[in-house]
Amino acid sequence: MKYSDLSQCRVNTDRLLIAPFTAADADDVYQAITPTLTRFMNFEPEPSPEAFANVWQGWLPLIREGEEVFFVARLRDSKQFIGMSGVHDLHSHTPELGIWVKENQHGHGYGREIVHAVAAWASERYRPQYFIYPVAEQNAPSRRLVESLGGVVSGRRDHIKYDCLVYHLPAFGE
Repeated sequence: MKYSDLSQCRVNTDRLLIAPFTAADADDVYQAITPTLTRFMNFEPEPSPEAFANVWQGWLPLIREGEEVFFVARLRDSKQFIGMSGVHDLHSHTPELGIWVKENQHGHGYGREIVHAVAAWASERYRPQYFIYPVAEQNAPSRRLVESLGGVVSGRRDHIKYDCLVYHLPAFGE
């Protein structure tokens, strides 16, 4: 099943509320993107909220058009911002997953919980062959996360900032 507008979808877990990014999330997201967080990501922190607005405003049409979805995860009880996940190229047989968790929330299993929930959601709706999941070779926690969900290294990508391993993460379900 393919949706044309993903802005209303929800992918909640017992601990987390996971919903598509909205303008109301921008400040929490901007505040959490730090240089140490992005050392293993393919982007750098934007220098100002206005510069970040140029980025997130580009996400909204992609979500509405059903091409990609950028999820925000918050604690169910307090609504505290935890992190983000993205599913890119949703209509391909091998969509790409990405995730990041706010630095002061590392070590609580939120990343694995978010990836599992988002991959299960996308598996049910889009029936991919598998997901592509790029990870910095030096990022041991992220590698353990994808491997714990059945991901296996399938190749490499040239990357300016870091050595990138490309995992294939099996689709969930049937």
